[in-house]
Order: sequence, then structure tokens, then C-alpha cells
Amino acid sequence: MTLSPTLFELSGLRVLVTGGTGGIGSALVEAFLAAGARVAVAARPGTEAAAPRRQGAVCLPADLSADASIRQLAGDARDALGGIDVLVQAHGNVFPGPAMTLGLAEFESQLQVNLTATFRLAQAVAPEMVARRRGKIINFASMLTFQGGLNACAYAAAKGGVGQLTKALSNEWAPHGVNVNAVAPGYIKTKLNRHVWTDPVRHDQVLARLTSGRWGEPSDLAGPVLFLASPAADYLHGVILPVDGGWLSR
Repeated sequence: MTLSPTLFELSGLRVLVTGGTGGIGSALVEAFLAAGARVAVAARPGTEAAAPRRQGAVCLPADLSADASIRQLAGDARDALGGIDVLVQAHGNVFPGPAMTLGLAEFESQLQVNLTATFRLAQAVAPEMVARRRGKIINFASMLTFQGGLNACAYAAAKGGVGQLTKALSNEWAPHGVNVNAVAPGYIKTKLNRHVWTDPVRHDQVLARLTSGRWGEPSDLAGPVLFLASPAADYLHGVILPVDGGWLSR
């Protein structure tokens, strides 16, 4: 078999990345730009200045807690890039704490940002992908897609939903040439889970289970996400790919 030189080609792809000013999102934006893609970065209003600034990237403010802003983001990205070939949904929020004291507003906020916004943005970009019969949607799941976690019940509920949503959307859109998959980051050192890796006890508990012998870095997500965005992943549908340093294997 001859290996196609375009198997991992990303040059010229039009990519929308949410959560683009976070640790993982920033790493993904840099990786796509380095691969020759054109990138639109979605960032919370007021955080645009923190978005990666390189040729080919455009920053778009978006409030994923507001449905109108989500729909606006899809249109703005389409206008800025001339279309959307790849959607990477790397956004998320978490309010850690015991379930018995979790307020309804915090619970609903985590469902909205982590799950509902993921659905609504995928729904907004899918029609052009279906019409073109090609497109990649890459959602961000979590280890809590598979496990209940600790003191993060709303986040676990939302990320469990992301896993099932990924499969459901894949079932509908795969026949139309659209790949819907997800990555499930393990314990990555980002602001989102600072409360875990800055706690000496929890840090060491996590580390003891990682067969890799280290916590993950945002850059560890770049290769798997770029793979899912490439032609090499054209036959992958509904996959939830753990990038976890061996967490689930132990």
C-alpha cells in the first residue's frame, strides 16, 4: 500500500476553535496554525487579548452561556474564514464542590456551557458540512465522561452527555460525510483543574494512577486533535478518544 502524502494534510483548512484562550485551546490554535490551517478563535468577551496572535488567526468574542451569541459565533466564523471545515469545541467550565451544596444556577451553568453550547454550535455548523459532504466536528469530553469523579457532579453530568451527544450526532451525520468524534483529556495541568493539581494530596493520588508517570500538558492534546481533523481519520465516527496518560487502563 502506498501512503498518501495528503493523509495528514491540514494546510488551508478553515478551523473554528472554542475555548481558544484556555490552556488546551491555545495549544490547539498554535498547532493548527503551524500545520497551515486558517483559524478562528472563540473567546469569552473581555479575554480576546489573551488569544494567540499569529498570521491566519482571527479572534471572535463569544458568550457560550447565551444561545444568541453561540449562533452569532457560527456566522462570524463563517464570514471570517469563508466557511468552516473543522469545529473543535475545547471550551468548558466547572464549579467544584459537594453535590449537597451545589446551587441550581451553578448546576445549570455547567450544563449550558459544557453540553448545550456544544450541541448548539455543532448544530449551527453542520448544515454547510452536510451540504459539502465533508467536515469534522471534534468535541471535548473528559475522564468524567466515563467516571463520576469527585465533587464535580454537574460537570460529570455534562461531560457524560457530551459523550452520548457525540455518538448521536455521528449516527445522523456520518452518512453525509461529516465526522463527529471527541477527545477525552485526562488530568491535564490547566486552570480548569487547578484545584486538583495544586492540592498535594490529590496531585499525588492522580499521579499514582498515571502509567505515563506524569500529569498531562496542553500540548499533549495537539497530536490527537490534529489527527481527528485530518483525512487520516475519515473512517472514524462516534469515537471518544482518551488522551489520559494511562489513567483508564489502570
